[in-house]
Amino acid sequence: MKYLVWISRIIVGVLFIISGLIKLNDPMGFSFKLEEYFSPSVLDLPFLTPLALGISIFVVIVEVILGVLLLIGFKPKFTVWSLLLMIIFFTFLTFYSAYFNKVTDCGCFGDAIKLTPWESFTKDVILLVFILILFYGRKYITPLFGSKVNWSIGGVALLACILFANHVLAHLPVVDFRPYKIGTNIQEGMSVPEDAPQPVYEYAWRFKVNGEEQIYVTQGDYPSVDGEFIDVETTEIQKGYEPPIHDFTIEQEGKDYASRVLEVEKLVMVIAYDLVKSNEDAFREVAKVTSEAKQKGYKVIGMSASSSDMANRIVDTYGLNFKFFFTDETTLKTIVRSNPAILVLNKGTIQQKVHYNDFDELKF
Repeated sequence: MKYLVWISRIIVGVLFIISGLIKLNDPMGFSFKLEEYFSPSVLDLPFLTPLALGISIFVVIVEVILGVLLLIGFKPKFTVWSLLLMIIFFTFLTFYSAYFNKVTDCGCFGDAIKLTPWESFTKDVILLVFILILFYGRKYITPLFGSKVNWSIGGVALLACILFANHVLAHLPVVDFRPYKIGTNIQEGMSVPEDAPQPVYEYAWRFKVNGEEQIYVTQGDYPSVDGEFIDVETTEIQKGYEPPIHDFTIEQEGKDYASRVLEVEKLVMVIAYDLVKSNEDAFREVAKVTSEAKQKGYKVIGMSASSSDMANRIVDTYGLNFKFFFTDETTLKTIVRSNPAILVLNKGTIQQKVHYNDFDELKF
């Protein structure tokens, strides 16, 4: 049992630290995932939506700290009970998401590692087993250092997590795991290779044969049945290749200008996924930066999921010298974790991407 506890201690501790740090690198992204869980179609807890970012930061810091405490063997009773309660909750959540197909990605490892709902549930079940070993063998969890050293390590870890969270929220994630990182060519990210796997579908055909309903299953062919066709049910049994960038459009009055805009050599994109939630004071700096960009030959466009009326109000209020196009809100949230933010592109390749606190770092 002693050796099992040690193995479990290392696996659980390291996994919690890695998982927590990945999400702490992008707490805004994890908050978007929590908003998805809180939506009426999933857990129906809309009153928690405004608190999503705070909950996100709290949860990921707790995740990292529990991993650290487990590895150094400090406060084993508190640590193990906390781990057990947390994993029970997340196991229920991932099972609910998988069984009812509510959330297609749990966000357990942010954008670094994508897991299907059932993979997330399986991962949590395995973790639950390791944590149960720790729970029943907690008497074997002994501290690696003295009390003062353990308190110091825990305190330093907590302070480091808080400072790191503050940094990435005031700027951008230190490591960008999303498909729109600097150096990415958007057109290439949307392309599908010729030899890419195609989706496989299963067709359940329902016929009335000799007065009885019968079902014939094929993978596309119409079955040779001497009977009356009733209906057919289609199920995707194997997903095909999905490009890392999809659902990317730059629309205005129902027309998509993405292919044309992404051919521009010197392009500045001002991105604000929701103008109502934007830091409006930042648009004063946006006006200065975009004027400078235009003077140096750059084409400037805005991209938002807000209404044209709201976009026009922002343009008029802050004297912006560009127009806003419509792009899906989820896509804009994926592109950059700042509202607003600025991207600089050359023929679809992202060269610069900055938070509104860092507009002074832009180089034209």
